[in-house]
Amino acid sequence: MAAFGSFALLIGLVLAAYNLFAGGIALRLIAVGGPARVNPEKMAETARKAGIATFVTVTAAAFALVWAAFHNDFSIEYIVEHSNIALPAPYKFAALWSGQEGSLLLWSWLLAAYGFVLRLTHKSDVKLHAYAGTILAAVQVFFLLLLNFAAPPFSLVRGGIAPPDGNGLNPLLQYPEMVIHPPMLYLGYVGFTIPFTFALGALMMRYPGEKWIHTTRRWTMVAWMFLTCGIFLGMHWAYAVLGWGGYWGWDPVENASLMPWLTGTAFLHSVMMQEKRGMMKQWNVWLIFSTFLLSILGTMLTRAGLVSSVHAFAQSSIGNWFVAFLVIILAVCIFTYILQRDHLKSEHHLESLVSRESSFMFNNLILLAACFTILWGTLFPVISEYVQGSKVTMGAPWYNQVTVPIGIFLLFLTGIGPLLAWRASSFRGLRRNFILPIIAFVVTAIVLLAVGLKPWTSEGVFYSLMTFSLATAVSTAVLSEFFRGANVVHRQTGKNLAAATLLLIRRNTRRYGGYIVHLGLVIIFIGFAGIPFNRSAEQAMAPGDTMNVGPYTLKNLGNTQESNANYDTEFSLLDVYENGKKVLNQPMAPEKRVYAASGTPQTMVANHSTLRWDLYVIYEGRDATTDLPIIKAFLNPLVSWIWIGLAIMVFGTLVALVPSLNPSRAAVTVVKPSPAVTAEAMNAVGSGD
Repeated sequence: MAAFGSFALLIGLVLAAYNLFAGGIALRLIAVGGPARVNPEKMAETARKAGIATFVTVTAAAFALVWAAFHNDFSIEYIVEHSNIALPAPYKFAALWSGQEGSLLLWSWLLAAYGFVLRLTHKSDVKLHAYAGTILAAVQVFFLLLLNFAAPPFSLVRGGIAPPDGNGLNPLLQYPEMVIHPPMLYLGYVGFTIPFTFALGALMMRYPGEKWIHTTRRWTMVAWMFLTCGIFLGMHWAYAVLGWGGYWGWDPVENASLMPWLTGTAFLHSVMMQEKRGMMKQWNVWLIFSTFLLSILGTMLTRAGLVSSVHAFAQSSIGNWFVAFLVIILAVCIFTYILQRDHLKSEHHLESLVSRESSFMFNNLILLAACFTILWGTLFPVISEYVQGSKVTMGAPWYNQVTVPIGIFLLFLTGIGPLLAWRASSFRGLRRNFILPIIAFVVTAIVLLAVGLKPWTSEGVFYSLMTFSLATAVSTAVLSEFFRGANVVHRQTGKNLAAATLLLIRRNTRRYGGYIVHLGLVIIFIGFAGIPFNRSAEQAMAPGDTMNVGPYTLKNLGNTQESNANYDTEFSLLDVYENGKKVLNQPMAPEKRVYAASGTPQTMVANHSTLRWDLYVIYEGRDATTDLPIIKAFLNPLVSWIWIGLAIMVFGTLVALVPSLNPSRAAVTVVKPSPAVTAEAMNAVGSGD
């Protein structure tokens, strides 16, 4: 199987290279003309088919590696390092992306899969798709060069003698979410290649208008949704597996996934200005260029071991390959931009600071400020080591000090944007739209102060007060948009409010799906606002001992040890009481596992989650003097709101991906509509975003 996989990757490289060079030559001949004996359209078609065939060969290679893992083929070094006989089946599958070589193969396979879909849909715009497919082939060639020469996944074990068993999968990865978290993250990273190829191709061919944005909008939204899911699944994995009581530690690899998410989010907002007003064309091109470059940078940070992280792989020479690739990409982007920048002149300019355009512009600036801050903090250890010979790491306090105010201002802008009109907002419109959110903000702040929240005690509590108050105000602003629009539809059609809301959303899924995403973001911020109120307790506990944390009392029923083929485990059974009343039917059972293949210990968290807080309990090990289990319990308020907010954001994105009703189906017959209803309908349920 090793020979089959290696051969498949080599053929894939040849096909991708043909796709790149034949496609490039064909596009050049089409642009400037060529000898009559050469048919550039036919050459471009063979290049497209070579791209499709690349997907087949890379799929075969990925299948070969998974097959080797399931069949315990320890003649392959990668399988020895990342699998073993006793490894459960789901984790044998996850072995595909658990190591450097396999993860690069996953990257290449997902890229080939995206390219496969792209090339099958080429008839919607043959020339633009040909440019995009050729640029995508260049990216594919890079990753296949890595897989064939720098990080081959099918290398045989040294000496040619297969060991009887492997070293097993990293214990940190033996958790159900790790079967889906990396593919989700990679689907986002890789997915941003498609809008990048369209943007660069459209600029190269001086593509007229904004059609390339319409073509790539859903590609971008799908990539953004996958990256969002990947980031939050990674947060949940860190929360459930690492056993430190938190979900985000400003780890360099966490930061690497967040940066393209920030620029991708900025792009999704600012393209509306280009579509509606012909503005920010240069800005949008560079946003999508930057998003792709940051995706490659994030892959490099993880794969090349440039930064120290629980998520990153060991130091590797492939970092030089990535640096060269990044330099080439940046050079091509800059050269193409300089050559074609006159094609990106804006058709209109900002007319008022009190307008939806200005809110999008400020939104973009805040997102990019956050991205630059995180980029600087992530790369500072590398830069400091290069300049002064010692590595200086930026810790979580530094990130929090800078990014928390930025995040709160971003939350503020989330509520402002939907309330402003395009071009300029009148004073009357501002008063009507802002009165309820302002009241909601003030009332929430007063209530929180009345129930005992003291913002003067710490910076964190002050930020929480602002977040809760802004979250109420933004939710009021967004929900009022739904209510106003649904009320108009109700008066037009006679439908009840629920049916009118559904019809409203169907008329403009992109706009109202975006509002749902904003609501999800608000709920996530509510979850973040609980951090300053975290509590914890730690104690060595014999059977019968109790420990208090917040309103809960934990009682140790006993300590147990068990074994299976994959790991040995010891755990405590803990009953949970609140105000003297037993809370759970089954006791909590935090574990400490030691995996047989590697001898590595791993903490397994026990978590009781409610809307109010999480009771998060870990088995830290045994006390050196008493040999009693050490139990640490955290009380983390509002954490479940983060995962609920993610679900709402994904739902909103899916709504936005659904095509709106066409005008004939969206229209309704209104008998003698009043001028007031007609004006309100144009504002509330019109086709504009």
